[in-house]
Amino acid sequence: MDINRELDLKGEVCPFTFVKSKLIMEQMNVGEVLKVILDYKPSVENVPKSFQMEGQEVVAINQIGDNLWEVLVRKVR
Repeated sequence: MDINRELDLKGEVCPFTFVKSKLIMEQMNVGEVLKVILDYKPSVENVPKSFQMEGQEVVAINQIGDNLWEVLVRKVR
């Protein structure tokens, strides 16, 4: 899968993790994929849930290290 944009949000907490992710997503084209790197466990739950509520497709949530996750989101609209 091609990743079109990557956003490293290590050290950020809710609600800023979703707000910053959403601002990047708004700049992207339909069909493009955003990778969000998170190290704050509540954000790993809240960011995908918020994107789904906005109608975007959460492709994957992967733990990539100790206390480190990547969330892949495809822009649908």
